[in-house]
Amino acid sequence: MNEKLFSKDFTLVVIGQIVSLFGNATIRFALPLYLLNLTGSSALYGTVTACAFVPAILLSPIGGIVADRVNKRNIMVALDFFTAAVILGFSLLREGGQMVLLLTVTMMLLYGIAGAYQPAVQASIPALVRQEHFMAANSVINTVSSFASLIGPVLGGILYSAYGLEPVLLVCMVCFVLSAVMEIFIRIPFQRQASGGGVFRTVRADFGESVRFIRKEKPIIGKGVVMVCGINLFLSAMIVVALPYLVTEVLDLEASLANRLYGFAEGALAAGGLAGGIGAGIFADRLKIRRAGSLVAAAAVCVFPMGAALLLCPSGMVNYVILTLCCFVIMVFSTMFSVQMMSFIQTETPQQLIGKVIAVVLTVSMCAQPLGNALYGVLFEVCRGLEYAVVLFSGVTSLGIALGAVRIFRGFGAETE
Repeated sequence: MNEKLFSKDFTLVVIGQIVSLFGNATIRFALPLYLLNLTGSSALYGTVTACAFVPAILLSPIGGIVADRVNKRNIMVALDFFTAAVILGFSLLREGGQMVLLLTVTMMLLYGIAGAYQPAVQASIPALVRQEHFMAANSVINTVSSFASLIGPVLGGILYSAYGLEPVLLVCMVCFVLSAVMEIFIRIPFQRQASGGGVFRTVRADFGESVRFIRKEKPIIGKGVVMVCGINLFLSAMIVVALPYLVTEVLDLEASLANRLYGFAEGALAAGGLAGGIGAGIFADRLKIRRAGSLVAAAAVCVFPMGAALLLCPSGMVNYVILTLCCFVIMVFSTMFSVQMMSFIQTETPQQLIGKVIAVVLTVSMCAQPLGNALYGVLFEVCRGLEYAVVLFSGVTSLGIALGAVRIFRGFGAETE
Protein backbone atom coordinates (compact mmCIF):
# COMPACT_ATOMS: atom_id res chain seq x y z
CA MET A 1 0.00 0.00 0.00
CA ASN A 2 1.47 3.35 -1.03
CA GLU A 3 1.38 6.54 1.04
CA LYS A 4 0.96 8.79 -2.00
CA LEU A 5 -1.81 8.61 -4.59
CA PHE A 6 0.25 8.53 -7.79
CA SER A 7 2.58 5.62 -7.11
CA LYS A 8 4.30 4.01 -10.09
CA ASP A 9 1.79 1.17 -10.29
CA PHE A 10 -1.30 3.36 -9.94
CA THR A 11 0.13 5.71 -12.57
CA LEU A 12 0.59 2.76 -14.97
CA VAL A 13 -3.02 1.71 -14.30
CA VAL A 14 -4.17 5.24 -15.13
CA ILE A 15 -2.12 5.46 -18.34
CA GLY A 16 -3.24 1.99 -19.42
CA GLN A 17 -6.84 3.05 -18.80
CA ILE A 18 -6.38 6.16 -20.96
CA VAL A 19 -5.18 4.09 -23.94
CA SER A 20 -7.58 1.18 -23.46
CA LEU A 21 -10.65 3.33 -22.80
CA PHE A 22 -9.86 5.53 -25.79
CA GLY A 23 -9.99 2.45 -28.00
CA ASN A 24 -13.11 1.23 -26.21
CA ALA A 25 -14.92 4.56 -26.59
CA THR A 26 -14.00 4.80 -30.26
CA ILE A 27 -15.10 1.30 -31.25
CA ARG A 28 -18.31 1.50 -29.21
CA PHE A 29 -19.08 4.78 -30.96
CA ALA A 30 -18.29 3.62 -34.49
CA LEU A 31 -20.01 0.23 -34.62
CA PRO A 32 -23.50 1.35 -33.45
CA LEU A 33 -23.29 4.41 -35.73
CA TYR A 34 -22.35 2.14 -38.64
CA LEU A 35 -25.40 0.01 -37.84
CA LEU A 36 -27.71 3.06 -37.66
CA ASN A 37 -26.36 4.43 -40.96
CA LEU A 38 -26.79 0.99 -42.52
CA THR A 39 -30.42 0.44 -41.43
CA GLY A 40 -31.88 3.79 -40.28
CA SER A 41 -34.02 1.89 -37.75
CA SER A 42 -34.18 3.02 -34.12
CA ALA A 43 -35.95 -0.24 -33.16
CA LEU A 44 -33.15 -2.37 -34.62
CA TYR A 45 -30.54 -0.07 -33.07
CA GLY A 46 -32.19 -0.35 -29.65
CA THR A 47 -32.54 -4.12 -29.95
CA VAL A 48 -28.91 -4.68 -30.96
CA THR A 49 -27.54 -2.41 -28.21
CA ALA A 50 -29.84 -4.18 -25.74
CA CYS A 51 -28.43 -7.55 -26.82
CA ALA A 52 -24.92 -6.16 -26.46
CA PHE A 53 -25.52 -5.40 -22.78
CA VAL A 54 -26.54 -8.96 -21.91
CA PRO A 55 -22.99 -10.43 -21.86
CA ALA A 56 -21.80 -7.45 -19.79
CA ILE A 57 -24.47 -8.26 -17.20
CA LEU A 58 -23.63 -11.97 -17.18
CA LEU A 59 -19.86 -11.57 -17.11
CA SER A 60 -19.60 -8.72 -14.61
CA PRO A 61 -20.16 -10.93 -11.51
CA ILE A 62 -17.75 -13.51 -12.91
CA GLY A 63 -15.24 -10.73 -13.49
CA GLY A 64 -15.61 -9.65 -9.86
CA ILE A 65 -15.12 -13.17 -8.55
CA VAL A 66 -12.08 -13.68 -10.76
CA ALA A 67 -10.71 -10.27 -9.68
CA ASP A 68 -10.62 -11.48 -6.07
CA ARG A 69 -8.95 -14.80 -6.96
CA VAL A 70 -6.60 -13.96 -9.86
CA ASN A 71 -3.97 -11.25 -10.17
CA LYS A 72 -5.88 -8.22 -11.42
CA ARG A 73 -2.97 -7.19 -13.66
CA ASN A 74 -3.21 -10.49 -15.56
CA ILE A 75 -6.96 -10.00 -16.07
CA MET A 76 -6.45 -6.55 -17.61
CA VAL A 77 -3.65 -7.73 -19.89
CA ALA A 78 -5.53 -10.79 -21.15
CA LEU A 79 -8.77 -8.92 -21.83
CA ASP A 80 -7.04 -6.10 -23.72
CA PHE A 81 -5.29 -8.59 -26.00
CA PHE A 82 -8.57 -10.46 -26.49
CA THR A 83 -10.38 -7.23 -27.41
CA ALA A 84 -7.79 -6.52 -30.10
CA ALA A 85 -8.37 -10.04 -31.45
CA VAL A 86 -12.16 -9.51 -31.57
CA ILE A 87 -11.76 -6.30 -33.59
CA LEU A 88 -9.34 -8.05 -35.95
CA GLY A 89 -11.85 -10.86 -36.43
CA PHE A 90 -14.63 -8.38 -37.23
CA SER A 91 -12.38 -6.63 -39.78
CA LEU A 92 -11.67 -9.89 -41.58
CA LEU A 93 -15.30 -11.06 -41.61
CA ARG A 94 -17.15 -7.86 -42.45
CA GLU A 95 -16.99 -8.42 -46.22
CA GLY A 96 -18.81 -11.74 -45.93
CA GLY A 97 -22.38 -10.43 -45.54
CA GLN A 98 -24.81 -10.86 -42.62
CA MET A 99 -23.59 -7.52 -41.30
CA VAL A 100 -26.34 -7.04 -38.70
CA LEU A 101 -25.61 -10.45 -37.16
CA LEU A 102 -21.85 -9.83 -37.23
CA LEU A 103 -22.26 -6.41 -35.63
CA THR A 104 -24.51 -7.86 -32.93
CA VAL A 105 -22.06 -10.64 -32.04
CA THR A 106 -19.08 -8.26 -32.08
CA MET A 107 -20.79 -5.72 -29.84
CA MET A 108 -21.88 -8.48 -27.46
CA LEU A 109 -18.27 -9.64 -27.18
CA LEU A 110 -16.96 -6.11 -26.65
CA TYR A 111 -19.54 -5.26 -23.98
CA GLY A 112 -18.99 -8.63 -22.31
CA ILE A 113 -15.24 -8.01 -22.12
CA ALA A 114 -15.87 -4.56 -20.64
CA GLY A 115 -18.20 -6.11 -18.05
CA ALA A 116 -15.50 -8.54 -16.94
CA TYR A 117 -12.75 -5.87 -17.13
CA GLN A 118 -14.13 -3.07 -14.95
CA PRO A 119 -14.41 -5.02 -11.65
CA ALA A 120 -10.67 -5.77 -11.90
CA VAL A 121 -9.85 -2.07 -12.34
CA GLN A 122 -12.14 -0.91 -9.52
CA ALA A 123 -10.99 -3.68 -7.18
CA SER A 124 -7.32 -2.79 -7.79
CA ILE A 125 -7.75 0.69 -6.27
CA PRO A 126 -7.89 -0.43 -2.61
CA ALA A 127 -4.79 -2.56 -3.24
CA LEU A 128 -2.80 0.39 -4.62
CA VAL A 129 -3.87 3.45 -2.58
CA ARG A 130 -4.72 4.20 1.04
CA GLN A 131 -8.34 4.52 2.19
CA GLU A 132 -8.13 8.31 2.54
CA HIS A 133 -7.25 8.46 -1.17
CA PHE A 134 -10.21 6.34 -2.36
CA MET A 135 -12.36 9.33 -3.42
CA ALA A 136 -9.42 10.95 -5.23
CA ALA A 137 -8.42 7.67 -6.92
CA ASN A 138 -11.98 7.00 -8.11
CA SER A 139 -12.15 10.58 -9.33
CA VAL A 140 -8.96 10.03 -11.34
CA ILE A 141 -10.28 6.80 -12.88
CA ASN A 142 -13.60 8.44 -13.76
CA THR A 143 -11.80 11.48 -15.16
CA VAL A 144 -9.56 9.27 -17.29
CA SER A 145 -12.60 7.35 -18.52
CA SER A 146 -14.39 10.57 -19.41
CA PHE A 147 -11.32 12.03 -21.10
CA ALA A 148 -10.92 8.93 -23.26
CA SER A 149 -14.65 8.98 -24.00
CA LEU A 150 -14.33 12.64 -24.97
CA ILE A 151 -11.47 12.16 -27.42
CA GLY A 152 -12.62 8.77 -28.78
CA PRO A 153 -16.00 9.73 -30.29
CA VAL A 154 -14.78 13.11 -31.55
CA LEU A 155 -11.78 11.70 -33.41
CA GLY A 156 -13.71 8.57 -34.33
CA GLY A 157 -16.52 10.67 -35.81
CA ILE A 158 -14.08 12.71 -37.88
CA LEU A 159 -12.20 9.61 -39.03
CA TYR A 160 -15.37 7.65 -39.74
CA SER A 161 -17.00 10.49 -41.69
CA ALA A 162 -13.89 11.09 -43.80
CA TYR A 163 -12.54 7.57 -44.41
CA GLY A 164 -15.13 5.02 -43.28
CA LEU A 165 -14.95 2.26 -40.69
CA GLU A 166 -11.66 0.53 -41.59
CA PRO A 167 -9.21 3.15 -40.19
CA VAL A 168 -11.26 3.34 -36.99
CA LEU A 169 -10.89 -0.42 -36.50
CA LEU A 170 -7.13 -0.22 -37.05
CA VAL A 171 -6.67 2.59 -34.51
CA CYS A 172 -8.68 0.68 -31.91
CA MET A 173 -6.67 -2.51 -32.36
CA VAL A 174 -3.43 -0.60 -31.84
CA CYS A 175 -4.82 1.02 -28.67
CA PHE A 176 -5.72 -2.29 -27.05
CA VAL A 177 -2.38 -3.90 -27.89
CA LEU A 178 -0.46 -0.91 -26.48
CA SER A 179 -2.56 -0.94 -23.32
CA ALA A 180 -1.97 -4.67 -22.78
CA VAL A 181 1.80 -4.32 -23.21
CA MET A 182 1.90 -1.40 -20.75
CA GLU A 183 -0.16 -3.27 -18.15
CA ILE A 184 2.33 -6.13 -18.10
CA PHE A 185 4.62 -3.90 -15.99
CA ILE A 186 2.04 -3.15 -13.27
CA ARG A 187 2.55 -4.78 -9.86
CA ILE A 188 -0.68 -5.19 -7.89
CA PRO A 189 -0.46 -6.85 -4.43
CA PHE A 190 -2.22 -10.20 -4.61
CA GLN A 191 -2.98 -12.88 -2.04
CA ARG A 192 -4.44 -16.11 -3.35
CA GLN A 193 -7.70 -17.13 -1.70
CA ALA A 194 -8.60 -20.71 -0.86
CA SER A 195 -10.96 -22.32 -3.35
CA GLY A 196 -14.18 -23.92 -2.16
CA GLY A 197 -14.01 -26.85 -4.59
CA GLY A 198 -14.94 -26.83 -8.28
CA VAL A 199 -15.36 -23.77 -10.44
CA PHE A 200 -19.16 -23.65 -10.25
CA ARG A 201 -19.20 -24.24 -6.51
CA THR A 202 -16.66 -21.44 -6.02
CA VAL A 203 -18.62 -19.05 -8.23
CA ARG A 204 -21.87 -19.84 -6.41
CA ALA A 205 -20.27 -19.49 -2.97
CA ASP A 206 -18.53 -16.19 -3.81
CA PHE A 207 -21.60 -14.69 -5.43
CA GLY A 208 -23.78 -15.76 -2.51
CA GLU A 209 -21.31 -14.28 -0.02
CA SER A 210 -21.38 -10.88 -1.73
CA VAL A 211 -25.19 -10.88 -1.99
CA ARG A 212 -25.48 -11.75 1.72
CA PHE A 213 -23.12 -8.91 2.58
CA ILE A 214 -25.26 -6.41 0.66
CA ARG A 215 -28.58 -7.75 1.97
CA LYS A 216 -27.72 -8.26 5.64
CA GLU A 217 -24.69 -6.16 6.55
CA LYS A 218 -25.10 -3.18 4.17
CA PRO A 219 -28.74 -3.18 2.95
CA ILE A 220 -28.50 0.55 2.25
CA ILE A 221 -26.25 -0.29 -0.70
CA GLY A 222 -28.98 -2.51 -2.13
CA LYS A 223 -31.54 0.30 -1.89
CA GLY A 224 -29.21 2.61 -3.77
CA VAL A 225 -28.61 0.01 -6.48
CA VAL A 226 -32.37 -0.46 -7.05
CA MET A 227 -32.68 3.30 -7.52
CA VAL A 228 -29.79 3.26 -10.01
CA CYS A 229 -31.62 0.54 -11.97
CA GLY A 230 -34.60 2.85 -12.35
CA ILE A 231 -32.43 5.72 -13.57
CA ASN A 232 -30.65 3.41 -16.04
CA LEU A 233 -34.00 2.17 -17.35
CA PHE A 234 -35.68 5.54 -17.88
CA LEU A 235 -32.87 8.12 -18.21
CA SER A 236 -29.58 6.53 -19.26
CA ALA A 237 -31.21 4.28 -21.86
CA MET A 238 -33.12 7.21 -23.33
CA ILE A 239 -29.89 9.14 -23.89
CA VAL A 240 -28.12 6.08 -25.34
CA VAL A 241 -30.85 5.59 -27.96
CA ALA A 242 -32.06 9.16 -28.46
CA LEU A 243 -28.77 10.93 -29.06
CA PRO A 244 -27.64 9.00 -32.17
CA TYR A 245 -31.17 8.55 -33.48
CA LEU A 246 -32.25 12.16 -33.12
CA VAL A 247 -29.00 13.65 -34.42
CA THR A 248 -28.49 11.35 -37.41
CA GLU A 249 -32.07 10.43 -38.38
CA VAL A 250 -34.57 13.02 -37.05
CA LEU A 251 -33.03 16.50 -36.92
CA ASP A 252 -32.85 18.46 -40.17
CA LEU A 253 -29.10 17.99 -40.74
CA GLU A 254 -27.07 16.89 -43.76
CA ALA A 255 -26.02 13.21 -43.43
CA SER A 256 -22.22 13.51 -43.26
CA LEU A 257 -22.49 16.59 -41.03
CA ALA A 258 -24.90 14.71 -38.74
CA ASN A 259 -22.36 11.89 -38.25
CA ARG A 260 -19.65 14.38 -37.27
CA LEU A 261 -22.05 16.28 -35.01
CA TYR A 262 -23.03 13.04 -33.31
CA GLY A 263 -19.34 12.44 -32.61
CA PHE A 264 -19.11 15.89 -31.04
CA ALA A 265 -22.26 15.19 -28.99
CA GLU A 266 -20.73 11.98 -27.66
CA GLY A 267 -17.63 14.02 -26.90
CA ALA A 268 -19.78 16.49 -24.97
CA LEU A 269 -21.19 13.60 -22.92
CA ALA A 270 -17.65 12.54 -22.10
CA ALA A 271 -16.65 16.14 -21.36
CA GLY A 272 -19.48 16.25 -18.84
CA GLY A 273 -18.11 13.09 -17.28
CA LEU A 274 -14.65 14.65 -17.25
CA ALA A 275 -15.96 17.79 -15.52
CA GLY A 276 -17.92 15.68 -13.05
CA GLY A 277 -14.89 13.53 -12.24
CA ILE A 278 -12.69 16.57 -11.70
CA GLY A 279 -15.39 18.19 -9.60
CA ALA A 280 -15.73 15.08 -7.45
CA GLY A 281 -11.99 15.15 -6.82
CA ILE A 282 -11.89 18.86 -6.00
CA PHE A 283 -14.93 18.76 -3.72
CA ALA A 284 -14.28 15.30 -2.27
CA ASP A 285 -14.43 16.55 1.32
CA ARG A 286 -17.74 18.37 0.72
CA LEU A 287 -19.55 15.62 -1.18
CA LYS A 288 -21.46 13.84 1.57
CA ILE A 289 -23.33 10.69 0.67
CA ARG A 290 -26.58 12.04 2.19
CA ARG A 291 -26.68 14.68 -0.56
CA ALA A 292 -26.16 12.25 -3.45
CA GLY A 293 -29.88 12.11 -4.26
CA SER A 294 -29.86 15.80 -5.13
CA LEU A 295 -27.32 15.10 -7.89
CA VAL A 296 -29.66 12.50 -9.42
CA ALA A 297 -32.60 14.93 -9.25
CA ALA A 298 -30.56 17.68 -10.95
CA ALA A 299 -29.68 15.27 -13.78
CA ALA A 300 -33.36 14.36 -14.27
CA VAL A 301 -34.45 18.01 -14.46
CA CYS A 302 -32.07 18.56 -17.41
CA VAL A 303 -34.20 16.27 -19.60
CA PHE A 304 -37.10 18.73 -19.82
CA PRO A 305 -35.35 21.39 -21.96
CA MET A 306 -34.54 18.66 -24.49
CA GLY A 307 -38.21 17.69 -24.86
CA ALA A 308 -39.34 21.32 -24.95
CA ALA A 309 -36.88 22.15 -27.73
CA LEU A 310 -38.02 19.20 -29.85
CA LEU A 311 -41.64 20.32 -29.39
CA LEU A 312 -41.26 24.06 -29.95
CA CYS A 313 -38.18 24.64 -32.14
CA PRO A 314 -38.05 23.63 -35.83
CA SER A 315 -34.33 24.33 -36.26
CA GLY A 316 -32.20 21.19 -36.41
CA MET A 317 -29.04 22.99 -35.28
CA VAL A 318 -30.74 24.71 -32.33
CA ASN A 319 -32.18 21.38 -31.21
CA TYR A 320 -28.75 19.81 -31.56
CA VAL A 321 -27.12 22.47 -29.38
CA ILE A 322 -29.77 22.13 -26.65
CA LEU A 323 -29.56 18.33 -26.70
CA THR A 324 -25.79 18.45 -26.43
CA LEU A 325 -25.69 21.01 -23.62
CA CYS A 326 -28.31 19.16 -21.58
CA CYS A 327 -26.50 15.84 -22.01
CA PHE A 328 -23.28 17.52 -20.88
CA VAL A 329 -24.89 18.76 -17.65
CA ILE A 330 -26.57 15.39 -17.03
CA MET A 331 -23.17 13.70 -17.24
CA VAL A 332 -21.61 16.19 -14.81
CA PHE A 333 -24.14 15.34 -12.11
CA SER A 334 -24.29 11.60 -12.82
CA THR A 335 -20.50 11.22 -12.75
CA MET A 336 -20.21 13.01 -9.41
CA PHE A 337 -22.88 10.67 -8.10
CA SER A 338 -21.04 7.59 -9.47
CA VAL A 339 -17.77 8.62 -7.80
CA GLN A 340 -19.57 9.07 -4.47
CA MET A 341 -21.26 5.68 -4.71
CA MET A 342 -18.09 3.78 -5.67
CA SER A 343 -16.04 5.43 -2.92
CA PHE A 344 -18.75 4.61 -0.37
CA ILE A 345 -18.85 0.95 -1.44
CA GLN A 346 -15.05 0.62 -1.38
CA THR A 347 -14.90 2.18 2.10
CA GLU A 348 -17.65 0.00 3.58
CA THR A 349 -16.61 -3.33 2.01
CA PRO A 350 -13.90 -5.66 3.39
CA GLN A 351 -10.83 -6.10 1.16
CA GLN A 352 -11.54 -9.77 0.40
CA LEU A 353 -15.06 -8.94 -0.86
CA ILE A 354 -14.45 -5.76 -2.84
CA GLY A 355 -14.23 -7.31 -6.31
CA LYS A 356 -17.29 -9.50 -5.79
CA VAL A 357 -19.44 -6.76 -4.23
CA ILE A 358 -18.53 -4.24 -6.95
CA ALA A 359 -19.35 -6.86 -9.58
CA VAL A 360 -22.78 -7.53 -8.03
CA VAL A 361 -23.51 -3.80 -7.84
CA LEU A 362 -22.46 -3.25 -11.46
CA THR A 363 -24.40 -6.32 -12.64
CA VAL A 364 -27.67 -5.37 -10.95
CA SER A 365 -27.29 -1.75 -12.05
CA MET A 366 -26.77 -2.80 -15.66
CA CYS A 367 -29.76 -5.16 -15.78
CA ALA A 368 -32.13 -2.30 -16.60
CA GLN A 369 -29.99 -0.91 -19.43
CA PRO A 370 -30.83 -3.46 -22.17
CA LEU A 371 -34.52 -3.29 -21.28
CA GLY A 372 -34.38 0.49 -21.52
CA ASN A 373 -32.52 0.42 -24.84
CA ALA A 374 -35.11 -1.92 -26.36
CA LEU A 375 -37.98 0.11 -24.87
CA TYR A 376 -36.80 3.45 -26.25
CA GLY A 377 -35.89 1.93 -29.59
CA VAL A 378 -39.51 0.81 -29.99
CA LEU A 379 -40.96 4.05 -28.55
CA PHE A 380 -39.02 6.25 -30.96
CA GLU A 381 -40.03 3.98 -33.84
CA VAL A 382 -43.71 4.05 -32.89
CA CYS A 383 -43.74 7.78 -32.06
CA ARG A 384 -42.18 9.08 -35.27
CA GLY A 385 -42.88 12.81 -35.40
CA LEU A 386 -43.63 12.85 -31.66
CA GLU A 387 -40.11 12.26 -30.37
CA TYR A 388 -40.53 15.08 -27.85
CA ALA A 389 -43.22 13.02 -26.07
CA VAL A 390 -40.79 10.14 -25.55
CA VAL A 391 -38.17 12.50 -24.13
CA LEU A 392 -40.66 14.19 -21.80
CA PHE A 393 -41.87 10.77 -20.63
CA SER A 394 -38.28 9.99 -19.70
CA GLY A 395 -37.95 13.26 -17.81
CA VAL A 396 -41.14 12.85 -15.78
CA THR A 397 -40.38 9.25 -14.83
CA SER A 398 -36.73 9.95 -14.00
CA LEU A 399 -37.64 12.92 -11.82
CA GLY A 400 -40.06 10.78 -9.85
CA ILE A 401 -37.33 8.19 -9.24
CA ALA A 402 -34.88 10.95 -8.35
CA LEU A 403 -37.18 12.36 -5.68
CA GLY A 404 -37.29 8.91 -4.15
CA ALA A 405 -33.49 8.84 -4.34
CA VAL A 406 -33.29 12.02 -2.28
CA ARG A 407 -35.05 10.21 0.58
CA ILE A 408 -32.92 7.08 0.15
CA PHE A 409 -29.62 8.92 0.33
CA ARG A 410 -30.69 10.95 3.32
CA GLY A 411 -30.97 7.49 4.86
CA PHE A 412 -27.37 6.85 3.76
CA GLY A 413 -26.35 9.90 5.78
CA ALA A 414 -28.33 8.85 8.82
CA GLU A 415 -26.77 5.39 8.86
CA THR A 416 -23.17 6.14 7.93
CA GLU A 417 -22.26 9.71 8.92
